[in-house]
Amino acid sequence: MKTFKNILFDLDGTLSDPGPGIVACIQSALREMGHRPPAASELTQYIGPPLRGTFATLLATDDSARIEQAVASYRERFSKTGMFENDVYPGIPDVLEQLISPDTTLFVATAKPRRYAIQIIEYFRLATYFEGIFGPELDGRFDDKRELISHILATYQLQAEESVMIGDRANDIIAAKKNGLSSVGVTYGYGSLDELLSAGACSICESPEQIPETLRQMR
Repeated sequence: MKTFKNILFDLDGTLSDPGPGIVACIQSALREMGHRPPAASELTQYIGPPLRGTFATLLATDDSARIEQAVASYRERFSKTGMFENDVYPGIPDVLEQLISPDTTLFVATAKPRRYAIQIIEYFRLATYFEGIFGPELDGRFDDKRELISHILATYQLQAEESVMIGDRANDIIAAKKNGLSSVGVTYGYGSLDELLSAGACSICESPEQIPETLRQMR
C-alpha cells in the first residue's frame, strides 16, 4: 500500500487566495509599461503560473529586458502591499494539523519567489507545519516547477513514489508527473476541473477539508 511520507503544497490557489493582490500588481505593472491592463476578471487565469511567462503573454513580447522591467515593477508593489492582499482558505490550518506527523513531512512548492513565499507563510503563522518552503529565486532559477520539485527531492533525498503534489493549476500536476509524484488537483483555487484532469491529476478535491481523506484513499 502506497504511503505518502512527503506532501508538497502549492501556495497560491491552494493554501491561500492571493487573487486581489496579484491582479492589482499585474495591472499596476502593465500601466507602468504603458499598456492598458485587462479587467480583473480576465487576469485570474494568470494566478499561479510563473510571472515572466505571464508578462510575455500580456505584453505580447519575447524581449527579455521588457519582461524583466515588468517583473520589477510588479515586485515593487507586491513587496510593499500586494503579498498581504491575500487570505488563507478556510479549513487549511486544520488540514495541515491533520496531515503533519512524525512520519509525514510537509513542504511548500510554489511558483511564487521563495523570498515572498517565506514571508507569506510566516505572516499567516503556518511556517511551523512545513519542513521547507521552496519557490523560484528572484533571478528566475526554478521558475519551471518541474525543476523546482526535482530540486526539493534532491535536497531532502525524498523518494518520488512516497511523495504527492497538491495544487490548483496544470503546471502543478504536470511537474509532479514529470518527477514521478502522485498529484491532487484542487478546484477551489484558480484552475478548472477540466484543466486539472487534462493535466493528469490522480485525484480531485473540491474543498480543503477533502484533502486528508483523499490522500488516505490514494494510498
